[in-house]
Amino acid sequence: MDRVLPFMVLSAAAVMAVTSPAIAQPTGSTDSAAVRNVVLVHGAFADGSGWRRVHQNLTARGYRVTIVQNPLTSLADDVAATRRVLDRQDGPVILVGHSWGGTVITEAGVHAKVRGLVYVSALSPDAGETTAQQYEGYMTPPEFVIEAGQDGFGFIKGDSFFAGFAADASREDADFLNAAQVPINMASFSVRLENAAWRMKPSWAVIATQDKAFDQRMLHDMAKRIGAKVTTVAASHAVYFTQPGLVSDVIDEAARQSATIAR
Repeated sequence: MDRVLPFMVLSAAAVMAVTSPAIAQPTGSTDSAAVRNVVLVHGAFADGSGWRRVHQNLTARGYRVTIVQNPLTSLADDVAATRRVLDRQDGPVILVGHSWGGTVITEAGVHAKVRGLVYVSALSPDAGETTAQQYEGYMTPPEFVIEAGQDGFGFIKGDSFFAGFAADASREDADFLNAAQVPINMASFSVRLENAAWRMKPSWAVIATQDKAFDQRMLHDMAKRIGAKVTTVAASHAVYFTQPGLVSDVIDEAARQSATIAR
């Protein structure tokens, strides 16, 4: 029988407090060429198709946009999928992650081609920290509920998907996103990261003020810790899907500014 779990219980596995060491100096290429490549990384309970409107928007601006399809079977598998895409880029990259995708880009973003990071209502653990630890001390809104099966993979509870994930989408779109859910291996949230790319690369953050997947304090505290430039928007957790213009604007800003920003 499935177990119905609020997302906040992921933090129960985390007991170690982590402090933030000094910001590291950038490593790798010092090439100042303009960034024209964007790689988009989706989060849990979703696939890459939700980025379609962002892809269309950025492509119209002249960017080369590639979308990672995370298997969501483990953090290592998702990072490997992202690295494969990064390896194929023909120049510097802005790496973008939504939700769980933030954890993925934090680990994968140390790749030499990555110039900057954009966190779209996204997680940003430190090296040595688990994703679950991000939730310590915060209260996830009750609308966001996960059903975890006996095989260890979780879905967002179907009858709370609209309220918890995509409340500002049309019912038709939310129903499609719900039907297209990709489950995530819940054990992924308890894996410690080896790298924290935000310590080496400049970061931007989009925070959805109506996000029910995270405590708002948590979103702002994560962005503050990584030194991200923050843009807020009245949107649900599906901000990458419902606010493609604003999300594209932030990515465009990151592409234009990242070459001149040092950490």
